[in-house]
Parts: sequence; C-alpha cells; structure tokens
Amino acid sequence: QVQLVESGGGLVQAGGSLRLSCAASGSIFRINVMAWYRQASGNKRELVADMSSGNMTNYAASVKGRFTISRDNAKNTVFLQMASLKPEDTAVYYCNANIQMYRWIQGRDYWGQGTQVTVSS
Repeated sequence: QVQLVESGGGLVQAGGSLRLSCAASGSIFRINVMAWYRQASGNKRELVADMSSGNMTNYAASVKGRFTISRDNAKNTVFLQMASLKPEDTAVYYCNANIQMYRWIQGRDYWGQGTQVTVSS
C-alpha cells in the first residue's frame, strides 16, 4: 500500500511563513503529479499548487508569488513553502499524489490526512 504523511502545519501571524512537507511511502514504482490542496471551513477543496514529474508547476492565482512547491524525488517528498501568509490562507492543507505502484498498473490518486494551517490577523 501507499501512504502520504504530511507535517509542518500550525499557527502563524499574518505576513509569516510556514513550510509543509509530505512524504510518500510504500510500494512505489513512480510518482507522477504531486500537489497541495486546501479546504477552508464551509468551502470546497481547491488546488493550491501542483508539480509534474518533469518539474512543471501550476499555482492557484490566489497564491502565485507567495507559495512555492518543490519536490525531492529521491525521498518521494513534496514541499510547500508559504510566505506572506494571509488570514484567508487558513485551511486544512492536503497532499495529493498520483502514484504507480507497479510498472504495469495505471497511477491512481492518494491523499494525505491533512494538516491545519491557521493564519491570525
């Protein structure tokens, strides 16, 4: 099986920074896209940023220029560096990865358990 474990959430003042990490473990042949989503209370889950295996990135307009996604492929880990945080960034942040367990099996999406990020004004 495959597991995604996130870390790095917490409480920070507006203008501050946080770094989220997500490590994938288990039976992994290849990881395709890795991404971060977030879900604020009462809202739908939304894409924050994603990164392909070829290091192409995509950001939500609301975080572009403030957040940076990166990967350490040797450690099957994805990071989200968040800067200039705003109260509206408060949400549960979820790691997502499209993972192939074996060469002959199509990749499927896996989710982390979520980590709370709270930005106080």
